[in-house]
Amino acid sequence: MKDTLILPASRVGGREDFSLPRARKEQKAEQVELLTEKLKKAKVAVLTDYRGLTVSQIQDLRGRLRGGDVEYRVIKNTLARRAAEAAGVKALEAELNGPVAIAFGYDDLSTPAKLINEFVKATRLKLDITGGLVEGRVFSPDQVKQLADMPSRETLLSQLAGTIQSPLAQLAGALQTPLSTLAGALESYQKKLEAA
Repeated sequence: MKDTLILPASRVGGREDFSLPRARKEQKAEQVELLTEKLKKAKVAVLTDYRGLTVSQIQDLRGRLRGGDVEYRVIKNTLARRAAEAAGVKALEAELNGPVAIAFGYDDLSTPAKLINEFVKATRLKLDITGGLVEGRVFSPDQVKQLADMPSRETLLSQLAGTIQSPLAQLAGALQTPLSTLAGALESYQKKLEAA
């Protein structure tokens, strides 16, 4: 019984209401510091309006995002605005309206938006992308959605390698053709000399 938290009671309209203690300034400062760190570290941060989702649906989304090394956090706007200012992305403050959750991506730029789109398609739930932050620049919802359509980093690298390899293969083939023709001509000349 000594570990039990006793909440202060107050009388409102003839009934007793219990209220939870407010978050202390130290806790808020820690949260702002943590968010600031995440905003600085993340390559991409996708802002979503999570209204209408249940706690279990948000947990499901978090699990799917975690598989892609993406962290999803529901954040109070006042703390997020302070963190945005401290991180040096004051322009992000304008995007922090209404209930906001942020998907932080640390590796591939397109992964968070792509995974959110996959979640929406699979569950047919409404989860609006309201904006984003990509490598320090604020993106509109449409720009963030374009990121989702972008191929992954590995796909882009393989396409680049294929693009570079194609002209090199053509050059090698072009150089080999005259050499094989020359070799054939020399061989026939050698046979002609031997026959004579």
